[in-house]
Amino acid sequence: MRVVICGAGIAGLALAVRLSASGEDVVVLERASGPRAQGYMIDFFGPGYAEAERMGLLPRLRELGYRIPRASYVDEDGRVRASLGFTRFAKAINGGLISIMRPDLELALREALRVDVRFATTVTGVDNRADGVTVTLSDGTSMAADLLVGADGIHSSVREMIFGEEREFLRYLGFHTAAFTFDDPDVRAEVTNGFCLTDTVDRQMGLYALRDGRVAAFTVHRAADPVLPDNPTSAVREVYGSMGWMVPRALAKAPEEIYYDQVAQIVAPQWSSGRVVLIGDACHAVSLLAGQGASLGLAGAGLLADELLTRPTIAEALASYERRWRPVVEEKQRVARSGTRWFLPDSRARLWARRVALKLARLPLVDRAVATALVGKL
Repeated sequence: MRVVICGAGIAGLALAVRLSASGEDVVVLERASGPRAQGYMIDFFGPGYAEAERMGLLPRLRELGYRIPRASYVDEDGRVRASLGFTRFAKAINGGLISIMRPDLELALREALRVDVRFATTVTGVDNRADGVTVTLSDGTSMAADLLVGADGIHSSVREMIFGEEREFLRYLGFHTAAFTFDDPDVRAEVTNGFCLTDTVDRQMGLYALRDGRVAAFTVHRAADPVLPDNPTSAVREVYGSMGWMVPRALAKAPEEIYYDQVAQIVAPQWSSGRVVLIGDACHAVSLLAGQGASLGLAGAGLLADELLTRPTIAEALASYERRWRPVVEEKQRVARSGTRWFLPDSRARLWARRVALKLARLPLVDRAVATALVGKL
């Protein structure tokens, strides 16, 4: 079976690792000119954690990951207003939890991959048939395959070519987000003992220390308009410029090129057509508010690999993959939408309510209830 995977993110790489390890002929295409350096810290747990263990990746992920003792919410003067201990949170979600930079998770997957990634290459045309697919590539060549997999993210070009324009599937959740890294010894010293977030309404910046001496920054703010700014760095400085604590220093060190995108979900009524199938954010982005996009991308890729390797036909494999996986991601999407008011409060009253909830989360049984409210079914 020859499989062309468009997208070298977490879902695409995970599927490539599984299929190539089983001897299938796999080609991985990636639009970017090389591995992406920018990205934010993710809490990796849930079904993707179990799949990573099955793939033998956990030792490497632990090497690349971070032991973050707690997430602390601080006010304009840096005083802690509320906190969440990661050890208790990990216990509440049944154990496995690794805090890791998203680019490092992709690195671990590339290291396990048995085929090369063709960077600066993507699909520009698709001849989709019942018995196979022929793809035209951006370098002018064409390639015949048994299956084309669109793993090219929330703004998937494969999805647009086969299923329709992005606006038909994108559910904007009312936020913009950004991430970048910078050097500042004073800021690093301030956040070296955990993940620190501003305890603020409508906009939030999070800072955490990396082992190489840098600091990673993550931002999210409410934005009525989903259209992205022409200059993301300038937009971030404008939105967060009036905030206190370490925010001004972080903004001053922000590079000219940062990760910036809208916070949205993808709701696709159909994940496959003929010999083309979508995985990961391309068909079921849950948004960063759910905190499990990477985990679901990896686990979903693992499930698709299982189906392709065990079902008698590709059509049966694709149908079973969607039937089994769709209820899981739809539940996570629902939890993410309902939890937006807690992720980023829209009033002082909700800010206070979150502080109280996090304090109560230290109590037995209550911690599990709070974890369920944050991440869905455990």
